[in-house]
Amino acid sequence: MSAASRPADRRQSPIELLTGFRVGVTSDRRSQDLISALERRGAEVLHAPALKIAPHDQDTILVAETRALIEARPEVVLITTGYGMRRWLEVADTVGLGARLTEVLEDALILARGPKSVGAIRAAGLEEEAASASDTTASLIDAVHQAGLTGRRVAIQLHGYTDEIQLARLRDLSARVWTVTPYRWVPPAAPDRLTRLIEATCARHLDAVTFTSAPGAEATVAVAREIGLLDEFVAALETDVLAVAVGPVTAGPLRDAGATVLAPDRHRLGALIRLVSEELAEHRVRRLRCGAAELELRGGAVLVDGRLITLSPNAFALLRTLAGTEGVARRADLQRCLPDGTDEHALDVAISRLRRSLGVPGLVKTVVKRGYRLGAVR
Repeated sequence: MSAASRPADRRQSPIELLTGFRVGVTSDRRSQDLISALERRGAEVLHAPALKIAPHDQDTILVAETRALIEARPEVVLITTGYGMRRWLEVADTVGLGARLTEVLEDALILARGPKSVGAIRAAGLEEEAASASDTTASLIDAVHQAGLTGRRVAIQLHGYTDEIQLARLRDLSARVWTVTPYRWVPPAAPDRLTRLIEATCARHLDAVTFTSAPGAEATVAVAREIGLLDEFVAALETDVLAVAVGPVTAGPLRDAGATVLAPDRHRLGALIRLVSEELAEHRVRRLRCGAAELELRGGAVLVDGRLITLSPNAFALLRTLAGTEGVARRADLQRCLPDGTDEHALDVAISRLRRSLGVPGLVKTVVKRGYRLGAVR
């Protein structure tokens, strides 16, 4: 038995690119944009925010930080995120500090981390002195040193997750450092959803999991460790479940835990969506011909002669084992696809249900006293 795998052809396929695939989404901010894009491509989405942004009623700390910064009038200001910059100015405007903050920023040298920060700075009518070489806080601190700005009064806009190592580096370079944090990460309202996502990943009930922030990735790893599933979670991401992060910084906590994580060349949400779509459609779709029937295994679903059939996890596990076995799939191997290994009668019942679901006579053949096989596969 052999099974050929080739890239999906969007023009010939009668279904959406991600039909049959199940994708986990761990983000909070802009999660609906990501979910909608995946669902438009046919994916089923499990949404489990690892963290969420603190509600606006907790802005009193930001207001106090802004007042202190205005009073200090820093010589250098570091902007780390476009969203943080926009939200900082919005909150300042709301409490009547917008004009004074803008005046301080106009007098300071502004360094930006990445193009999104540059865009937010310019949208505010300000101008950056320089942008860091890469989209990391470390490169932004490097830029302070390279520009000869050591010994200055410096303010840095943080982004919900304080990188203490880089903050310590900045304090070593500067006369004094002020911080402002326009948004903070807090635990989600329903933390059990993240537990279910981790469990679904370990059970291979998801085909991919996406991560859009380093704090969210770190929180996911922490929860997996707390519930005793970190090894199983990492093993799933190493083999059957695709892990995709928006960039290398976001991927960091997962890679440190030992997981394989892909990231697009451009650290943008659209690029992440394209990467998930291309990887699943081109490398996680399996096509084979069984006699006169054409089968396409994709995620938790199968196409039989272009007819989409959604199988139960157990039925799909049986079909996947049959499709991946050269010759006859032994009964013992097939029984392991079912809960608790079950008995031989339960296996026969499950095979009978699989045959009815597929609806093609002779597609799953019985080999007496040995097991089952797919009919005339090539």
